[in-house]
Amino acid sequence: MSSLVDEIRAQLIEAIKNNRIVLPTLPEVALRIRDAAEDPRSDIASFARELGFDAALSARVIRVANSPLMRGNSPVTDVKGAAARLGIQYSCNLAVGLAMEQMFQATSDAIDERMRQIWAHSTEVAGISAVLARTYTRLKPDQVMLAGLVHRIGALPILRFAEEDRNLLKDLDVLDELIEALHGEIGKLILDTWAFPPEIATVPLSYLDFARKPAAVDITDIVMVANLQSYMGSSHPLATLDWTTVSAFGRIGLDPNVSSMEAEDLSEAMAASIAALQ
Repeated sequence: MSSLVDEIRAQLIEAIKNNRIVLPTLPEVALRIRDAAEDPRSDIASFARELGFDAALSARVIRVANSPLMRGNSPVTDVKGAAARLGIQYSCNLAVGLAMEQMFQATSDAIDERMRQIWAHSTEVAGISAVLARTYTRLKPDQVMLAGLVHRIGALPILRFAEEDRNLLKDLDVLDELIEALHGEIGKLILDTWAFPPEIATVPLSYLDFARKPAAVDITDIVMVANLQSYMGSSHPLATLDWTTVSAFGRIGLDPNVSSMEAEDLSEAMAASIAALQ
């Protein structure tokens, strides 16, 4: 980490601790949907009514329910049918994750571009993660998908900070370096504040720790491998990483020398999964 990035990091952490920069809050629609899902009195009908108050979000949940991954015999045309096919918890995690897209907007063109890039990459990682979880593990695909959607949520306060400190906009390379250095630490702080389950809240801090060796495959393993696969063929530094050194592949059951992207069926499933989230 450069001395300038280290200096800005200290300023940013201090600003967060002193509440000069407020951590993002979970969108109101996401809170309402999560409350509805956690209400023991909720059934499919009542949950669908709550979800239905947001037409755009409902449409996207219906699209996922009709995606090839769900293998429905016939298309669903309303949010109640979608919730019935997916289940309340799956629908909740999907809706909560997708609702966060509204947070990735900014007034500065440079910041807005980065926010859109981060969200687009997050949906790609989430789509790949859901397919890997469903194909190779017994982990819940909806939880893994949600983890993929939020694995870079820690970039948001950094980008907001840059909007206030225009000096950062003069050197976008420093800004990008700052995001890479800090998004994990801040992301975990945000997800803890939002009361996300620990297995999801730790993902931003751990998905780049290629030396980690949990006793069994977990959500972080899936997001880690999905993130690596998302960079295949790009100029990103992670595209040149030696996958044989990443033990997560073995825990998932993937040969690190053969990308799952090279398997036609999986490649199609991943493309469909990503498209459904976009």
